[in-house]
Amino acid sequence: MRLCIVLVAILALGLASCARYPGGVAASNVPIGQNGYDVLGLVSAADCKVNLFGILPVSGGNQVSDAIKLALAHQPNADALIGVTVDRVVKYFILWSQVCTEVRATAVRRR
Repeated sequence: MRLCIVLVAILALGLASCARYPGGVAASNVPIGQNGYDVLGLVSAADCKVNLFGILPVSGGNQVSDAIKLALAHQPNADALIGVTVDRVVKYFILWSQVCTEVRATAVRRR
């Protein structure tokens, strides 16, 4: 019986995994004019989608545009992002999986 429990625990751990994939890098999310900008601070946000059994979606999401909107919302008065990086994070568990698009950038206010 004890061996059976250990085998089930090892199998459960083997079925769970995580991965991070680089998605891209951009100088900014909108054109920055010649007037420059004021730096407001670092921001990050994620937009996620959950699937049952890895294939049945139970939530919407996982859009880069939504993650950018969430990142801008974290910094009052921000209207652009510079130094933008995007990653995709995938987490698999036994019954569900989660796929997230993460955005990290510096929030700015254009002059």
